[in-house]
Amino acid sequence: MADCIRFVGGRLRVEGVLAERIAGAAGTPTYAYSSAEIRRRYRAFDLAFADRDHLLCYALKANSNLSLCRVLAREGAGADIVSGGELRRALEAGIPPSKIVFSGVGKLDSELHAALRARILAVNVESEEEARRLELIARRVGRRAPFAVRLNPGVDARTHPHVTTGMPGTKFGLSRREALRVYRRAKDSRWLEAVGIQCHIGSQIVRAAPYRAALKGLLEAADAAAAMGLRLRHVDVGGGMGIVYDRGETFEPRELARTLLPILKGRPGLRLLLEPGRSLVGPAGVLLTRTLYRKASGGRRFVVVDAAMNDLIRPALYDAYHPVVCVRPRAGRTVPMDVVGPVCETADFFAKGRRLPPIERGDLLAVLKAGAYGFSMSSQYNSRPRAAEVLVEGGRFRTIRAREDFSDLVRHER
Repeated sequence: MADCIRFVGGRLRVEGVLAERIAGAAGTPTYAYSSAEIRRRYRAFDLAFADRDHLLCYALKANSNLSLCRVLAREGAGADIVSGGELRRALEAGIPPSKIVFSGVGKLDSELHAALRARILAVNVESEEEARRLELIARRVGRRAPFAVRLNPGVDARTHPHVTTGMPGTKFGLSRREALRVYRRAKDSRWLEAVGIQCHIGSQIVRAAPYRAALKGLLEAADAAAAMGLRLRHVDVGGGMGIVYDRGETFEPRELARTLLPILKGRPGLRLLLEPGRSLVGPAGVLLTRTLYRKASGGRRFVVVDAAMNDLIRPALYDAYHPVVCVRPRAGRTVPMDVVGPVCETADFFAKGRRLPPIERGDLLAVLKAGAYGFSMSSQYNSRPRAAEVLVEGGRFRTIRAREDFSDLVRHER
């Protein structure tokens, strides 16, 4: 459990606020985030790499709420974005464009145009055709396009197949041969400026070894670019640093630093970029949900709650584990229970066979470590309004996204 989200006197607290108090004021389902936990995690990353010129570009895809982005902007974070909408969010949150990198295999012309107008740090190019398109748009804008090539280093991150992104046969990145062709094009171009090299090998990675292999591949390609006369300014190992959902603590930033920093010795002019997302905000969030009904069927006990897969799809999509706790546990023997939502899918569950204490109608439960890829992947499936979001700051909390209602469901319909 996160340092700032814990049980005190048998009751779950987010920082100094009882979870029951948050649910009482905001209703359920509601996401609650600890600003202190986000800051603590960012600072741990920043400190781990303090011996090297570096930039932490928060991956907005994990959770793009403006208030959370502002917390990180005040800490000095940059941003890793994958859309024009995320570019606007990052800028609105106060993240300087000089700290923004733009990833993604399918960038629109309008998005590339906006990125160049904003003067972001780099566009991470993922195909030779994208490089040609970027050059054309840069000519139209009248401004050189700073870019990094996203290299596909052929590193198996050994994570879920849906989020493995650094192997041949995926849609992401370029082979070394393709990457060098892009750099060669840039060398002869007035409108392309090669500033870096990047990769992203997957998500929910909890070992340092894949990053070691990826960085070595990036540096080999950077050396090949240098042989052409191109001096790259940064190397970006991407994101994907995971958290441990079912036991223990997260993948420690200092372990990653101990692995990567020695490899960079002798390269003083090369800045290191990292793109953490889940590891910063995942453990800082909980999804609060209230019990509606209890039932038994086929030898299984079911607890039906008011949150559903439209609020948190990770268990349904990845068969992902999240800790589920009663915010004020009752005394009594624990028994295996399935915690499920109201959506008309068998896949609508948060926990299966989880040992929990006695639960009554109206009891409040918390799905822990839900700060990343929770609300950001939510939907209105079954015409269910999306949950509220709350930010806790010490002994106070405030709504940072209002709960949707029916008018939000039909706002753009005719």
